[in-house]
Amino acid sequence: MSRVKPPSFGLLVRELPWLPVIAASQFRSAKMVELDFKLEGDPPPVMVIPGLLSNDGTTSLLRRTLAASGFPTYPSGFGFLTGVTAERLERGRIGLEQMHERHGGPVVIVGWSLGGIYARVLAQRHPELVKMVVTLGTPFSGDRQANNAWRIYNALNDHTVTKPNLPDDPSVKPPVHTVAIWSHKDGIIAPGCASGKGDERDAEHQVNIPHLAFGSGRVAAQRIAQIIALELAECRDGTVTD
Repeated sequence: MSRVKPPSFGLLVRELPWLPVIAASQFRSAKMVELDFKLEGDPPPVMVIPGLLSNDGTTSLLRRTLAASGFPTYPSGFGFLTGVTAERLERGRIGLEQMHERHGGPVVIVGWSLGGIYARVLAQRHPELVKMVVTLGTPFSGDRQANNAWRIYNALNDHTVTKPNLPDDPSVKPPVHTVAIWSHKDGIIAPGCASGKGDERDAEHQVNIPHLAFGSGRVAAQRIAQIIALELAECRDGTVTD
């Protein structure tokens, strides 16, 4: 079997114009999205987790778009992410418990890139606190080096992507509704690794945006809000697809 290749250099270069957009996320206006799929009752709270070499500021536009569309939305509180650590997973558990108690129900976790690894593992460990997991360009499936970020990750951490410091396998589907959002225009993560296999998620949606637009693009934020509403409508009876 041939090894899955990371996205091309050409796609990677097309990510670069999004760097200043990410930096300006906190200062850009967010718009309410008229959701096509009406939710029964109050929308669940949403925790948004950023990606590698970023913090909650980079997901500001996405969070404010979700909030304007009716979702009580919260930052992760993880600080600047350089890798996956037990301390941040514990911080995530505490945050989920607080949100669950405040809103009286389970939480939707949205994770961008590396943040999606956190989202899936938190849902694996604490499914009673989680209603749904949504990953945005997250390399949870297949070859862990089929991306253009693994060398950076290895350089920043005392472990590697192929020899992680935690026993959890992010490719295992959490026992909650699990959604993968991915893009053929992703210049960092191979599409197959972000879309996953049928037994690794319940649903997948393709969006035609670069990787760095997932958390910072206005069109992307609006599309993500629509997908979350659609998938909540699909699983509102509590059914989990195995």
